[in-house]
Amino acid sequence: MTEENTDFDFQKALKGIQEGKPFTGKDGVLTSLIKNLAEAALEGELDSHLGQEISANRRNGKSKKTIKSLDGNFELETPRDRNSTFSPQIVKKHQTTLSDEIERKIIALYGLGMSYNDMASHLQEIYGIEISNATLSTITDKIIHTVKEWQGRPLENVYPIVWLDAIHYKIRENGKVSSKAVYTILGVNIEGRKEVLGLYISDNEGANFWLQVLTDLSNRGVNDILIACVDGLKGFPEAIETIFPNTEVQLCIVHQIRNSLKYVGSKNQKEFMVDLKRVYKAVNKDLAEAELDTLENKWNDKYPIVIKSWRNNWERLSHFFKYPEDIRRIIYTTNTIEAVHRQFRKLTKTKGSFPNQNSLLKLLYMGIRNASKKWTMPVQNWSLTISQLAIFFEGRLDKELRI
Repeated sequence: MTEENTDFDFQKALKGIQEGKPFTGKDGVLTSLIKNLAEAALEGELDSHLGQEISANRRNGKSKKTIKSLDGNFELETPRDRNSTFSPQIVKKHQTTLSDEIERKIIALYGLGMSYNDMASHLQEIYGIEISNATLSTITDKIIHTVKEWQGRPLENVYPIVWLDAIHYKIRENGKVSSKAVYTILGVNIEGRKEVLGLYISDNEGANFWLQVLTDLSNRGVNDILIACVDGLKGFPEAIETIFPNTEVQLCIVHQIRNSLKYVGSKNQKEFMVDLKRVYKAVNKDLAEAELDTLENKWNDKYPIVIKSWRNNWERLSHFFKYPEDIRRIIYTTNTIEAVHRQFRKLTKTKGSFPNQNSLLKLLYMGIRNASKKWTMPVQNWSLTISQLAIFFEGRLDKELRI
C-alpha cells in the first residue's frame, strides 16, 4: 500500500466504536478503511497491468471522483498510466458506486412502496448518501427490462386453474389523468404453485382486450386451461372460449352476490341473503336449483332483475357444485387473485396517479415479487385436487402427470 493510502487510523476507529459511533453510513468509522482498500486494490490492478504491457508504459498520476457506498461517501483516487490503456475493474471508469449494493437497496425500498423522497431521506439518514429523485428513477427504471422479459417468458403447456381479473389506476398522459385497467392473470401450475402469468394495461376493462390477453397466453405456450375463474364481465366467458374452447368458465359467486345486493332494498338485504345463501351453499346442484326456485317465488315480484341475473348466469355459476369441497373452495370465488390486488394496493396506496405506464408497471411487478415469496408451497391438499381434476377432465392431464 502506498504512503498516501495509510491514513486509516486503527486506534481512532477503535475509539470511535467504543464511543458508540456507527461502523458504516455517514461518519462511519470504517469509511476510510473502505477507501484505503479500494485504492490499494486499484494500485495492485495497475501494477499487474504495467507488468503485462509490451510497450513502454508507466504511472501517470491519479484522478479523483466521489464514490457513493453503503459505508459512506468518499473521494477515491484512481491511478492512471501514461498510455491510457489501464481499465480498472474494481471500480470501473465512470462508476460512482462501490458496488451494486446501493441499487439493490434502492430497489428493495421501492418494492416496499416508498416514495422517491422517502427513499432519498432514508439513504441520507442511514448511509450518508445523497441521491436525487432523478437518479432514483433511473435506478428503478432498470426493473422495466426485467418486467419486459418476464411478460414475454414462455409459459407451461397446461394450467389446471386460472383466475383473471382487473384493477384500475390513474395515469397522467399528455397533461391529462385517465383511468387505466391493469389485467392480472394468476394460475396454478401442475405442481400446485401459484404463478402470475402476466400483467397487461389497457384504457378500460372489456372483453375485447381480454381476447388479446388470452391470445398472448396462447402465443407464449399455454395450450389448455381446465377451469377459468372470472367475474361477471359481459362477454368475458365467450372471449375465453374463443381461444380455449375446452375451458370450463366458473363465474365468481361473490361478485354475483355483490351485484345482486345493489338492487335489493336495504331493509330486505338481510332476509334476502339468508334465502340466497341456501342456493350457493347447497350440497349439490339439484338442491341449489330447488332453492333458486324458492328464491324466485318469494322475491321475483320485488327484484326481478336480480332473479333474472341468477337465471341467465346459472350455467356458469353452478359448475363448482359438481366438484368435491377442496376444488369448490378454490374456484367458486376470485378471492385468490384479489389477494394479489391487495398486495398491489398496499404498494400504491400513497400514489394518486402515475406519470406513465412504466412507472405503474414496475411497481406492480415488485408487488408480484413480494407476493410470490409466500408461494413456496402448493395450494392446500393439491395432490388430492390434481388427482380429482385428472378424473373430471379425462385425458387432458395425462401427459403432464405422466399417466
